[in-house]
Amino acid sequence: MGWGNIYKRRMKVCTVALMIYLDYKALQQREKWISKTKGATLWESAHERNAKRVLSLIIELEGLWVKLGQYLSTRADVLPEAYISLLKQLQDSLPPRPLEEVCRTIQKEFGKSMDELFLDFVKVPLATASIAQVHRATLLNGQEVVVKVQHEGIKTIILEDLKNAKSIVDWIAWAEPQFNFNPMIDEWCKESPKELDFNHEAENTRTVSKNLGCKTKCDDNTRADRVDVLIPEVIQSTEKVIISEFMDGIRLNDIESLEAFGVDKQKVIEEITRAYAHQIYIDGFFNGDPHPGNFLVSKEPPHRPVLLDFGLTKKLSSSFKKALAKMFLASAEGDHVALLSAFAEMGLKLRLDIPEQAMEITSVFFRSTTPAKESHETMKSLADQRTKNMKVIQDKMQLNKKEVKRFNPVDAFPGDIVIFARVLNLLRGLSSTMNVRIVYQDIMRPFAESVLQGNINRGPMVNDQWVYDTPAHSDVEAKLRQLLVEMGKNNKILGVQVCAYKDGKVIIDTAAGVLGRYDPRPVQLDSLFPVFSVTKGITAGMLHWLADTGKLKLEENVANIWPEFGSNRKDRIKVHHVLNHTSGLHNALADIGRENPLLMADWEECLNRIAMSEPETEPGQEHFYHYLSYGWICGGIVEHASGRKFKEILEEAFIHPLQIEGEMYIGIPPGVESRLATLTPDTEDLKKLSGLSSRTDLPSSFQPDNIIQLASVLPALFNMLNIRRAIIPAANGHCSARALARYYAALVDGGVVPPPHSSSSKPALGSNPHIPKYPVQSSPKKQKGSRTKKVAAAFRCRTNKYEQTPQDPDQDIVSHSRNTSNDSDTGLTEVIVSPKKDNGGKLFSNPRIHDAFLGVGEYANLVKPDGNFGLGFKRYRSTDGSLTGFGHSGMGGSTGFVDIENRFAIAVTVNKMTFGAGTGRIIQFVCSELNIPVPEDYSKFAESGSDAGKPLIN
Repeated sequence: MGWGNIYKRRMKVCTVALMIYLDYKALQQREKWISKTKGATLWESAHERNAKRVLSLIIELEGLWVKLGQYLSTRADVLPEAYISLLKQLQDSLPPRPLEEVCRTIQKEFGKSMDELFLDFVKVPLATASIAQVHRATLLNGQEVVVKVQHEGIKTIILEDLKNAKSIVDWIAWAEPQFNFNPMIDEWCKESPKELDFNHEAENTRTVSKNLGCKTKCDDNTRADRVDVLIPEVIQSTEKVIISEFMDGIRLNDIESLEAFGVDKQKVIEEITRAYAHQIYIDGFFNGDPHPGNFLVSKEPPHRPVLLDFGLTKKLSSSFKKALAKMFLASAEGDHVALLSAFAEMGLKLRLDIPEQAMEITSVFFRSTTPAKESHETMKSLADQRTKNMKVIQDKMQLNKKEVKRFNPVDAFPGDIVIFARVLNLLRGLSSTMNVRIVYQDIMRPFAESVLQGNINRGPMVNDQWVYDTPAHSDVEAKLRQLLVEMGKNNKILGVQVCAYKDGKVIIDTAAGVLGRYDPRPVQLDSLFPVFSVTKGITAGMLHWLADTGKLKLEENVANIWPEFGSNRKDRIKVHHVLNHTSGLHNALADIGRENPLLMADWEECLNRIAMSEPETEPGQEHFYHYLSYGWICGGIVEHASGRKFKEILEEAFIHPLQIEGEMYIGIPPGVESRLATLTPDTEDLKKLSGLSSRTDLPSSFQPDNIIQLASVLPALFNMLNIRRAIIPAANGHCSARALARYYAALVDGGVVPPPHSSSSKPALGSNPHIPKYPVQSSPKKQKGSRTKKVAAAFRCRTNKYEQTPQDPDQDIVSHSRNTSNDSDTGLTEVIVSPKKDNGGKLFSNPRIHDAFLGVGEYANLVKPDGNFGLGFKRYRSTDGSLTGFGHSGMGGSTGFVDIENRFAIAVTVNKMTFGAGTGRIIQFVCSELNIPVPEDYSKFAESGSDAGKPLIN
């Protein structure tokens, strides 16, 4: 094809596009002066007129434009009826190529004459499409076949059209950045040429047929992930000709014949959708071109769909396939954490942190299909929602109308998702064309669940990588890994991390299992686990740190620090009462779960409610575990005593000195979702609480019956993104076991920071960015003005904040949010570079800090005698009753504690919520191997892992 023809093709496309554009613009202006009835008639005429222009252009040009027309012909949910009725001719009714050309190609490809190949060859084609046309024929052995023959010169045309399409998309991306379709055209350019090799198509056909079991139907046809379709067998192929088995069927666009044969259109489309769900989620290998021309329906009952044309296929990696399944299930469940995690896994990067919009758009993507007659209302609703979303972005970024139109919220779009998105849109259009309603969530769910649960259900029995592959630090760790495999086989753990220090050195640093029930990715050393009340031990450490730095005194009245707290008879509550769980506020905010559990995410509201609460007992008189209120009381004290934000104190006191950035949070930041473990309740373990009597050390709102109810709803609640991001210092810690163990390793040595973590731990501890990186939105040079400069400056500030690292070893970066209205509107965070404190590598200067933690010695008068708690930490005793150390456990089974005399610190994080049986067995095993006394809390668990009657919840 010479340059003259190339130029003519480009000119024809541009001319028709301009004519259509001007036609519609003129009608828009005219519509202002006419009635609605007449306007509707004019619009219908315009659609008819312009649809004919498009069809004529496509038929003349052929090539890639036919593919575009076929795609548009299926979008009855988007385009007016005039376009659908005309463009559907392109599915299989293009003008045929001359028979001489067809025969010439066949003979050249096989090196034989037509008589040597066929007993009979039907001259009139069954169908003519963009790349080839199909003839019916009979082989010499009498077998009925179809022969698909590629058009002469089509390869040159397709490749040239791809270049033209790429140029058009580049221009659109430059002119309208919010409509950047480059990832899509890039993927199209990569995949489309594969259609031009029919040997490739033949192999694809055989692969899909085998994957779907089309030749080996099983007797069990009741499974939710079953597929019942037909695929013709490939007999012979070359690069330009493919001969396949003939299957007599009805074309999907032949509505009259479908009705005459009594075909259930709903059932047929559902079965096609199942076939694609199987290809995508289970096989990871799917046909990327499901337009009506590529399907038949068998004439014999039960009228099975027949799948044709596998030239355009897509192969997905195992990890990407799982990410797609996770994205689908996250959308179905409304799980923002899983959705953002799936985005990160597949390489989809957003410029803004607006999870609600991400969920909304994804839900639209997987929404149920609508018949064509409802498409107008559907599109109007989607357009209205897009306008609202852009308004949110405009307000958040402080953009004017022109700028918001140029703003693209997507920074990186993975190519692998392009064909997947095209398939869903084609299937949606197919449903609309057939006037049936398909509920994607019902049909696709079993397939998505199957791919995610496959690895999990088998666990370590068949997965030799179930334990994360890192060198063992000791013989104890090697033996522990064998125990974890055994526990995994017995379904006692889902995902786990264990880290332990002995004499200041790491002796165990192990991860095993998977991140969640629907997340088969392996647990790694830097995975973040929600640890519930283990958080209290970290929060308590912050109060002791403030006392150590002179910001507060343990004997001080809380009201002196936090004046609002002194109301309603709380003026005599002291800091040590709070730490010792004797403040009398044990049931405060207990009704928040009944009123609205999501209120827990409102930091200021919860602080206000705590300040207005009333104690039930006199301070220091009664010891009741403050299971929920503890965190907000301590959090209020931290902020009022320091004059700074809670998270800032956590970072300064522990995160930065211990170099555990990115692996310990109380309220996660955006960008870490892909490392989060998901909570799953252990239903069998829950049953153990049903027969337990009430406990005198627990408040009335936290007795066994209440705990059973809480444990059944907490996983869903604490898996939610807004709860995970909230500051709940009693229950919302997210950390790795190695970060938690390092914290306790420092505490067991009186605050001395341990040596750097082992270099064999991958990724290195503290190597994760503490604040997620959001890329810069580049502004075109032609934009000018103060507003544009302000936006650019905002992005620079944001990017510098995320990418800056300390250049001077004596400096540290401390980041915090400023609460000025301007900064909160733009989502900016200030970065302050401050000198590191020279504290000699210690978190605390108090030589009697252990006495303070345990509430003994000179601190004994600050705690209730013989109580379970010291000052903020659970006191651990050996079986003979002597104090051995301190720490804190959580309802889900995670824990962290130290043995002071043996300089031993250990942390266990789990995502399968139990009441401590699995954790107890791990602690028992490690302690026995090291000849360290097993604390009474853990020794109650028998070797079998059963519970002796008292769950490990505090």
